[in-house]
Amino acid sequence: MKALLLKAKGQWDSMSVEEIDTPSPGKGEVLVKIHASGLNPVDYKTATNGNPNWEYPHILGLDGAGIIEQVGDEVTEWKAGDRVVYHGDLMRKGTFAQYAIAQAHTISQLPESISFVHAAAIPTAGYTAYQALFRKLHIHRGQTILIHAGAGGVGGYAIQMAKYMGLTVITTASRHNHDFVKKLGADYAIDYKEEDFVDQTVEITNGIGVHAVLDTVSSDNATKSLDTLTFNGQMAYIAGAPDFAQGVSFARPLSFHQIALGGVYQSSNTAEQADLAMMGDEMINLLLGGYVDPMIKKTISLEEIPQALVELSERHVTGKIVAEIEHE
Repeated sequence: MKALLLKAKGQWDSMSVEEIDTPSPGKGEVLVKIHASGLNPVDYKTATNGNPNWEYPHILGLDGAGIIEQVGDEVTEWKAGDRVVYHGDLMRKGTFAQYAIAQAHTISQLPESISFVHAAAIPTAGYTAYQALFRKLHIHRGQTILIHAGAGGVGGYAIQMAKYMGLTVITTASRHNHDFVKKLGADYAIDYKEEDFVDQTVEITNGIGVHAVLDTVSSDNATKSLDTLTFNGQMAYIAGAPDFAQGVSFARPLSFHQIALGGVYQSSNTAEQADLAMMGDEMINLLLGGYVDPMIKKTISLEEIPQALVELSERHVTGKIVAEIEHE
């Protein structure tokens, strides 16, 4: 098969497509013929420092959509020919290839009406947003939420799902992305470069604050965001924990939720791993209903992935980039 190979850590911007042996599925696994693979910041971030569990050449890519080619032993719920989408295990070889191995209990059925390209844009960013909103923050109608970096993958999906649930949505984004995030459903967009998002959020909420914050930026940003939360407010954080002591008091008790979607593969909790499939099913239903847009900025080839990862690393990408490995 053809695969985009990472020869050593730090060399993700110079990866090349080469021929290697097609893997075979083991017990509880399936071999997927990859039709499309989504790109995410985690790809270049992990590749920069490498991982002690990787054997080089390594294959990056966590988001895969395609057709099951072969099932391994003890796999009874799937068969060759099934259309699927999944979020892969960071420790294993990934989806920037013509074929990849997936764990059977973590994949979701993909209906014919959804393209592989659209599906591949969802898992890492979409499941992360879904987990934060529904598994951790338990959002509900009537609440107000501050979602940071709304023009990015996680932020963009979070805006759409929060709006679908009836929340008032405040987001941070560069001014040139304000039209984009408002089309996704944001009620208010704050230019974090020119405005103080704490002051703006407090003003928007008439001094009360928001019920929830989803921070995807940094530990410092999460800490600053504590000042936007109301009584019994909650924060879900992805890119670093806030300073929990700041702004927490008897008069303002707060709750915190760490989001580490792919970390579940490093646990022995197969039920939590299977929740990846359930989140995938829910995201597919939202896509089918027209409640979520996959936000695809552009579709590229396998060979173009390194340059696209460079674009991602420069933080100028709005929405999602998907590599089409096999044309439908």
